[in-house]
Amino acid sequence: MHVMCLTTCYERNVVSWTAIIAGYAQHGLGKEALDLYEQMKQEGVQPDNVTYVVLLKACAGMAALQQGKQLHLDIIEAGFESDAIVGSTLVDMYAKCGRIEDACRVFTNMHEQNVVSWTAIIAGYAHHGLGKEALDLYEQMKEEGVQPDIVTYVVLLKSCASIVALEQGKQLHLDIIKSGFASDVIVGSALVDMYAKCRCLEEARQVFNNMHERDVVSWSVMISGYAEHGLGKEALDLSEQMKQEGVQPNIVTYVVLLKSCASIAALEQGKQLHLDIIESGLDSDVVVGSTLVDMYAKCGRIEDARQVFNNMHERNVVSWNAMIAGYAQQGFGKEALALLEQMQREGIRPDEVTYVGVLSACSHSGLVDKGRHVFDSMCKDHAVIPTMDHYVCMVDLLGRAGCLADAEDFVGKMPIQPNVVVWMTLLGAARNHGEVEIGRRAFDCVVKLEPENAAPYVLLSNIYAAAGLRDEIAKIRKEMNDAVVEKIAWVQLD
Repeated sequence: MHVMCLTTCYERNVVSWTAIIAGYAQHGLGKEALDLYEQMKQEGVQPDNVTYVVLLKACAGMAALQQGKQLHLDIIEAGFESDAIVGSTLVDMYAKCGRIEDACRVFTNMHEQNVVSWTAIIAGYAHHGLGKEALDLYEQMKEEGVQPDIVTYVVLLKSCASIVALEQGKQLHLDIIKSGFASDVIVGSALVDMYAKCRCLEEARQVFNNMHERDVVSWSVMISGYAEHGLGKEALDLSEQMKQEGVQPNIVTYVVLLKSCASIAALEQGKQLHLDIIESGLDSDVVVGSTLVDMYAKCGRIEDARQVFNNMHERNVVSWNAMIAGYAQQGFGKEALALLEQMQREGIRPDEVTYVGVLSACSHSGLVDKGRHVFDSMCKDHAVIPTMDHYVCMVDLLGRAGCLADAEDFVGKMPIQPNVVVWMTLLGAARNHGEVEIGRRAFDCVVKLEPENAAPYVLLSNIYAAAGLRDEIAKIRKEMNDAVVEKIAWVQLD
């Protein structure tokens, strides 16, 4: 599409200008749409409400706040601010540009607040993770006698899912039934997702089973619900039923199913999925490819993972991370380091996840010096700020290699407060290498953070037992009893 297509028109009125602007906007070319708007004004053609709606949506799509604010001024000047559709689109634009207060201001000042404007402001809050506020607005909407539509309910169900608000979700379900929207496939899919995200898989499955119509989204949401709760077998079983009913999986479905195979090491099902993906023509998708790499690696087929990785037409940082993590899981430290170097040569910038994978690989392969170098280079040369995961990896690296004093010194110099995982990693290393004093100090730090955690007592007791310190075992039993640790831990101690 080119601006030149306007030159073939004998007369360019507001309709033709709006049509070409909408064409650019619908194809994701928001900047070009806004440029045409400027040209339109220069030629003396006055935009109408439809033009402004299209332009505001373009601004929302690319979070172009300044242009959106200028459009708002133009709308006021043109006298369209009281238009209900324009007002609702202004609310949506400000919300999507991260200006929820401005969105509220526009909403409050609207002469008429209909279901579209209410849905726009509710969606604005939901989009910014303010699910509770979105649900509060829904109550206010009902009090003012505005009837929600399908879009409203879908947004609200997503809000309930995001904040795990089961009771509000159940109430919404009742409202949806009363409103007559329960048979809608989009609403039904959102209900399944809400119940699944609220850890109510039986209710999710009941809604799914009762749906009159189920599309690929409905199936994918239900399969994803099982997968996210560690029920990989159930997810795979449901996919077989999906195929029997003639519903073709999409990219989302395949990604979820591959993750399910990875979680339960279901190699044969994973290989069959790979064949199905090739047959569907989706094997060139970078997300699918990355998930295939992860699946093969987690199923112990690192060569197959590397073959998929090598054959990918496009590889992003997630693809590289999946392959590096695969090497880490299988203890191939040198291969992970080589892949990091190749990644950098090809101009892909490693992220935090990359370095967790590489450091983990070094740890499992005993590459202490290499791991130290990677950590230092990550901080100094690549400006990646270490997270707690990186610190845990370094403590694990040093601890596995028996460098307990270095590991303890490393923890003491951390610029952030070590968490329980850091201290437990050091305590575990002390148990493996019989370091009584370091083990006791790590134990004390864990107990300060989590007094009722049974695990540190068990580990320290094992250290004392290996050292033949029976009196100390008796003391740790007493400490454990005084801390009111769960009784089951006594079984572990014995």
